[in-house]
Amino acid sequence: MREGPRGLRQLRAIASQPVACWSEAPASLPLRCRCAAVGYGLGVLQRCLLALVGGLVLAAAFEPIGWSWLMPPAIASLVFSVRGLRARRAWLPSLLFGITFTYAVMVWMRSVGTDAWIAMCALEASFFVPLGIGLSWSLRQRGWPVWAALWWVGIETWRSGFPFSGMPFGRLVYATADTPWADAIPWIGMTAVSFLVALTGTVLAWLLLGLRAPTRTTYAAVGALAVVTFAPVVVTVPLEETGTATVAAVQGNIPGDGTDIVAVNREVTDNHVRATQQLAEDVAAGLVPAPDFVVWPENSTAVDPFTDARANQGIVAASDAVGVPILVGAIADDPLDDTQVLNQGIVFRPGLGGGDRYTKRNPVPYGEYIPFRGSLIPDTYGQLRLVPRDMVRGTSLVPIRVGDLLVADAICFDVAYDDVISGQVARGARMVTVQTSNVLFSKTAQLDQQFEISRLRALETGRWVVVAAINGVSGVVRPDGSVVASAPARTQEVLVETVGLSTTITPAVRLGVWPARFTLVFLVVHTLAVLIAYRRGRRSDRAVAPSPGRGQRA
Repeated sequence: MREGPRGLRQLRAIASQPVACWSEAPASLPLRCRCAAVGYGLGVLQRCLLALVGGLVLAAAFEPIGWSWLMPPAIASLVFSVRGLRARRAWLPSLLFGITFTYAVMVWMRSVGTDAWIAMCALEASFFVPLGIGLSWSLRQRGWPVWAALWWVGIETWRSGFPFSGMPFGRLVYATADTPWADAIPWIGMTAVSFLVALTGTVLAWLLLGLRAPTRTTYAAVGALAVVTFAPVVVTVPLEETGTATVAAVQGNIPGDGTDIVAVNREVTDNHVRATQQLAEDVAAGLVPAPDFVVWPENSTAVDPFTDARANQGIVAASDAVGVPILVGAIADDPLDDTQVLNQGIVFRPGLGGGDRYTKRNPVPYGEYIPFRGSLIPDTYGQLRLVPRDMVRGTSLVPIRVGDLLVADAICFDVAYDDVISGQVARGARMVTVQTSNVLFSKTAQLDQQFEISRLRALETGRWVVVAAINGVSGVVRPDGSVVASAPARTQEVLVETVGLSTTITPAVRLGVWPARFTLVFLVVHTLAVLIAYRRGRRSDRAVAPSPGRGQRA
């Protein structure tokens, strides 16, 4: 549909008289055109304020507030703040958006130290600089809502894995629990759902900033987005259950204020031993069903259970008492290098001792190992002195065998990385366990943010998920993301639940990490295309530039 004379006059008015605030937009213009005028005419201060507020609004979509519906308007506000700016200026409002978002959504890092919070969030916010530049390029192209959403997800993927192991907290998909977006996760995976959320925000901005009356394209685009968003609510991935298992998750708790596991690591192990022995007594009394295996959390023993006699004795006693395997979260010595350690989930079998192991694939830099130890930051600085040995990352995605079951295990922050759980499920795991400590964050929203991710992993894989935490949040999650049982934080409790087993491979698991790789390729290709076009434009400008000729003065 072509614009009529009136529409053309409105377009010319917008192009010739951009305004800096809503009240200055001509009242005679339709709503969409007033929005467009403001989008082009915002001053630097207004753009920066809009970006700062937009970042805070986006943070409110995550726990502890959890208002997921705020994500599209927050993304739209970023588009408003960047629209009409060239790359050399677009980075500033985008950076401010990133600063308020990252510092707010990861405020729980202050539990480690204010310096750590400031440094980490400054690094994460810096990724919004290339995002702003990419948005400024995208907003000049046809179909820009798609390209802008791809830029968001590409940057999100980049910061989730770089530098070192990255920081995936704050991905849009991690705020989608209990929303229609979450129902799409088993179909298209985590990265694609982040794209779907970002696309909803950019399409919202497109509708508000539209420079012409709605056309068939407008209706088709909005309709297609609605279908993709809401169809998975009705059409679910069929899951076949191939049996059941009864699992006990032990939350042993920590003495004192619950934040210093190093000082009381022996008491922590003893707590889990006693809780498991009490479980055995309750089973014998018929109070709870007998479990097929027991899950202890990460760091339930902070010393090597094979070389430390006291820890080994306690674990063996607990396993013998309950009569089933225990998946123990342990810090084990690296057999190849005694200056390094391994964060492992180790299966202890009654009468047999240690069996299969899973090694954490994503240790936390400066928390569990010090990158370039001694060369960048002195390893005696602040709490770095508490990391005397570097933790080595695991490399295997083979599920561990617990009794007769193949189980996908993840340790703490592992749950936030796409390849860990889905990779093990693709290799035959029939259920999922998550072992976590999160002791430093026990009084913050980090616990809730991570538990929400565990719920989404259940959806992604079509598996039951059992979470065992030292002092919260422990819980059992169905494949649809609903919570069957959970333990209150900072308490000692044992959850015993019967969970379903499945061998169904969801489309999301089949896709694996390919959607994430695609977004990174898009960033590179789009950047190269823009740079090549810019270089060609410069050459063309030089070729047509007037030069002194005959009869002209130099």
